[in-house]
Amino acid sequence: MNFNYWDLGQRSRGEVVEITLAGNAANVRLMDSSNYSAFKAGRRHRFVGGHMTRSPVRLQIPSGGRWYVTVDYGGHAGRGRGSVRVLPGALPPLRQQAMPSLGSIGDNVASMLSENDVVDRDWDVFISHATEDKDAVVRPLAVALQDLGLRVWYDEFELRIGSSLRRNIDQGLAKSRFGVVVLSPSFFSKNWPQYELDGLVTREMTGEQIILPLWHKVTKAEVIAVSPSLADKVARSTSDLTVEEIAAEIADVVGSS
Repeated sequence: MNFNYWDLGQRSRGEVVEITLAGNAANVRLMDSSNYSAFKAGRRHRFVGGHMTRSPVRLQIPSGGRWYVTVDYGGHAGRGRGSVRVLPGALPPLRQQAMPSLGSIGDNVASMLSENDVVDRDWDVFISHATEDKDAVVRPLAVALQDLGLRVWYDEFELRIGSSLRRNIDQGLAKSRFGVVVLSPSFFSKNWPQYELDGLVTREMTGEQIILPLWHKVTKAEVIAVSPSLADKVARSTSDLTVEEIAAEIADVVGSS
């Protein structure tokens, strides 16, 4: 399918994207990076927008992250590329509050701190893995999770030429609800997977239970030899289950949390 697209880069929740169509009515989609990858591959995807008959079209970005706009004419010839620009989102209305008493100041401060500590999660799962395991496990797993409607941080979905590897990985680690860790001999021998695992473990030390281990070509004894704490977690193994079965169980965990 022929379509025009615009890479909006990293955007914030609440920003408004204005799309000016040139001529014909068109299908307009606003998608995050994982759904844009699925759209390009002809797979099921989620988006904001639809078939638009009037211009300009204004769509609001629902969450922070990297976003794309596509325009297509449903197989019919379209005229022109149109244009896209990002508008600032509307400011929330001011809330009028009575002056707090001295006795309630401590409660108000605690409430403010708890609200500020909430972090928006842009992805449902971050997949930590070694490059050697991509073909056999990781890529099929990422696609299966995406097909089940999850927002997946996977390097082939997120990284572009010139991207900062460390910065993008750190963002994925910080803004994913769960970390799927594909433990394998290659994983244990590489530095980057260990860096990602350290980040996920650091988050778990704050009380979050986010690491979902997946064993690939390793035994429990081998995992214990490297990390007894990881070996203590309930895991799934590619020797016992298919990638599709593992993806379905991960989706159940994410959906029930």
